[in-house]
Amino acid sequence: WMRLGMTVDSVGKIPVKHIVRTFASGKTEKMVFSCLEEMGLPSGKGDSIEKEAFTFEKFYKLYHTICPRTDIDELFSSITKGEHITLAQLVTFMNEKQRDPSLNEILYPLYDEKRCMEILTAHEPLKENVENKRLSKDGLLAYLMSDENAPVFLDRLDIYQDMDQPLSHYYINSSHNTYLSGRQFGGKSTAEMYRQTLLAGCRCVELDCWDGKGEDEEPIITHGKAMCTDILFKEAIIAIRDCAFVTSEYPVILSFENHCCKKQQYKLAKYCDDYFGDLLSKEPLPDSPLLPGIPLPSPNQLKRKILIKNKRLKPEVEKQELELFLKGQLDLVDDDDAKEDASQANPQPKDPKSNSCTTITTPVSQPSLEDDKPLTAEERAFLYYQYTGATTHVHPVLSSYVNYCQPVKFQGFDVAEEKNVHHNMSSFSETMGLGYLKTQAIEFVNYNKRQMSRIYPKGARVDSSNYMPQVFWNAGCQMVSLNFQTPDLPMQLNQGKFEYNGNCGYLLKPDFMRRTDKTFDPFAESPVDGVIAAQVAVSVIAGQFLSDKKVGTYVEVDMYGLPTDTIRKEFRTRMIPGNGLNPQYNEEPFLFRKVVLPDLAVLRFGVFDENGKMLGQRILPLDGLQAGYRHISLRTEGNFPMSLPMLFCNIELKIYVPDGLGDLMDALSDPRAFLSAQEKREEQMKAMGIEASDIDTKALKGAGGKPGGAKAGVPGGKPGAPGVGAGAKKEDELIEFEPINLETLRSQKNFLKATKKQQKELESMRKRHMKERLSIQKGQCSAIEKLAKGKKDVMDDPKIKALVTEQMQQWSEMMEKHRKEEWEMLKEHLKSQEDILKKLMEEEQAGQIKKMEGKHEQDMKDMKAQQAKLAMETAKDVNQDKTLKTKADRDRRLKEKNQNNTKRFIEERKISAMKQGKQKEKLKKVHEQQMTELTRDIQMAIQFYENTEAEYKMWNKMEFFC
Repeated sequence: WMRLGMTVDSVGKIPVKHIVRTFASGKTEKMVFSCLEEMGLPSGKGDSIEKEAFTFEKFYKLYHTICPRTDIDELFSSITKGEHITLAQLVTFMNEKQRDPSLNEILYPLYDEKRCMEILTAHEPLKENVENKRLSKDGLLAYLMSDENAPVFLDRLDIYQDMDQPLSHYYINSSHNTYLSGRQFGGKSTAEMYRQTLLAGCRCVELDCWDGKGEDEEPIITHGKAMCTDILFKEAIIAIRDCAFVTSEYPVILSFENHCCKKQQYKLAKYCDDYFGDLLSKEPLPDSPLLPGIPLPSPNQLKRKILIKNKRLKPEVEKQELELFLKGQLDLVDDDDAKEDASQANPQPKDPKSNSCTTITTPVSQPSLEDDKPLTAEERAFLYYQYTGATTHVHPVLSSYVNYCQPVKFQGFDVAEEKNVHHNMSSFSETMGLGYLKTQAIEFVNYNKRQMSRIYPKGARVDSSNYMPQVFWNAGCQMVSLNFQTPDLPMQLNQGKFEYNGNCGYLLKPDFMRRTDKTFDPFAESPVDGVIAAQVAVSVIAGQFLSDKKVGTYVEVDMYGLPTDTIRKEFRTRMIPGNGLNPQYNEEPFLFRKVVLPDLAVLRFGVFDENGKMLGQRILPLDGLQAGYRHISLRTEGNFPMSLPMLFCNIELKIYVPDGLGDLMDALSDPRAFLSAQEKREEQMKAMGIEASDIDTKALKGAGGKPGGAKAGVPGGKPGAPGVGAGAKKEDELIEFEPINLETLRSQKNFLKATKKQQKELESMRKRHMKERLSIQKGQCSAIEKLAKGKKDVMDDPKIKALVTEQMQQWSEMMEKHRKEEWEMLKEHLKSQEDILKKLMEEEQAGQIKKMEGKHEQDMKDMKAQQAKLAMETAKDVNQDKTLKTKADRDRRLKEKNQNNTKRFIEERKISAMKQGKQKEKLKKVHEQQMTELTRDIQMAIQFYENTEAEYKMWNKMEFFC
């Protein structure tokens, strides 16, 4: 309406043809003429309407007559079946549809009647409805299109982040070769680009400084040896001064690529000092000295300050040369400080066919010298282009202006960590940066917690195209420099991201990318500690004023973030032919099932015509995205707001819940629902005549008084919930082993065989002893009989008495010897039995261990078989899931389910291994106890014989036979 009001003819009237043109992309001229006629307005093709007569109310009525919002009608009907939405229905709608359920209810309280009444009062056009606390269809539409219903929290568009952290804790909006307005080779340089980039929110601009020609020798800015035009360094400095702090007051970083001789370097320093004045940061802040281990200052501390990034001399060299310069004794010209000519192309080989071309980074596709077609001057220049590094000979004055952005040659993450110099920074080409991400991703993240890094496009991007910045943001790189002159997808992501936080050019990195006690892998596929994964569903319902031509349109919805979160070119609406005015898509939700790191993720909406031409786009970071029905105003490719084009979408935000945990999440989020299930059953039993007093739940085993009789941690007792493993059995079957004791071991064949042999040995010894006793007894009897022969008084005969005494001594010694031999043999037998019993016990125990291990191995095999079976069932379920429309979506869903299943199986195996370990340790303790008892019993038996022997020694040793 405002635009039509500004397109008046020479007499100040609005031509009807302009109104027709507004709606021409979807409706016929005849329909527009008819609607104007019905409203009592001039409707002829050549007619004009008085500006005062064409009020906003009439334009609004005309718009709704020509473009009825059937999408709003359907939404209105889903909220209420009547003609108005009551206040209670509005409260329900706002809480259930327009609010992210994961939000903290203290910081983001639920909608109540008071708050909804404020919405109703602000947007309902009829006072009668306001008085009756009801909302009409027009009032609902007014609310849905208002700033109050913006797709992002409006406070995110202001400066809302903590700006007192060190510089290295922020993403910094950065530009590459800022001076170029076009291509990298043969492009035009202009100071206006510095104004435009700074006004767009850029905080780091690049200046490629070269020696100027002519008598005045004014330093210039250009892309050296690339056939680009140049501008005076002075012009760029003036442009920077004028626009540095218009959009943002936070510090600007000038990234110098210095190719000037020392004489002209002094001019660089002098111009910076003269034109920037107090804006130039020439000395470090007292609170942030340039010492190892000292963090960088914060954006707040450096407000309205310009920092120079340039090579710096060593402190002692800088001090010495600065003193010589002030005394007029510094030689500004030497052999190593020769002037470089920015316009002079690199020398070309005489025979180009015999030389390989040199590139800046990795080999790229270049014009072939073998082709018959002659090369253009630009192609030939690029073919032999070699990057020329900045000079290492720095003027002491310029060196003294460098403080918190001191570039150093990168020597490795370990070296940087050891030095711990926070104000040192390094630059990486995109290819080198990707290499470090591939090989040392976590180290790169840790480096960026402490120091700043700058990424720049590879030299092969002759057309000034951009690389995808997201992968470097994921690693915490602060200055991801892009070609601002190219409005491609990477640049749109950059501008969309930095639109947050007041477009100040600084965005605070997530907590885990700043804290030294946290470890973050930018290629992680599982949620980060302390970060809740999200689930996002986007329904594209309709579009408004997408094109001024009658063309077919469609919408793509992509997500960019961590590699596992990035989904591109998968979700696309159907094409609506011949309607660029108000196409109705009414698509099924595009589901981003698992967003591991919402803090780094962004949604991208792209609208295209039937030929693939972009009609509009919008980047919305997930951090701050609002759920519900939202109108999303579109931007141009260059991220400039478009007045009319918009999309009407429904965005659903949820906490990601892994498979199998849905019931648990429901129980935690609404425990009353599970309690009510118990009460419902009680009511049903009451209806059957069962009194509540007859129901006893306290004495139940397993239920524990939990709602629904489910086990704790398994709401509803459903299978698949935590605690019921996919491969676990209903009950753990514990193996019960019979105790191993002496009785069971002594009954074994090997022991019986050994004891039988020992018994034979003992009996053999006893027979031998008996034989020896009989022999001695016979001999002694014969000797006495011989001596007593012929004597009458035998008992008093001294000779006989002496012989008897001698025989008793002989007999006692023999019996002692026999007893000792028998005891020794018995003890030897016991020791031998101990060895045999121990061996038998060890065999029995080893058998029990083996049996236990066999059971656990079988359990593991069962788990693996169950896992394989579940994987097949999962693949089958995913393939049969009609909600998964694309192969990529099915693959992603299958991968997610398999990851969850694998994680669960790993946990089960860990638990099983722990149980096995505990059971094994318990069994080993039992075995040790059994072995100890065996040894004790044998030792007691041996001790019995030793005690008997000791007692024998105390006896009267004199014995005789009877």
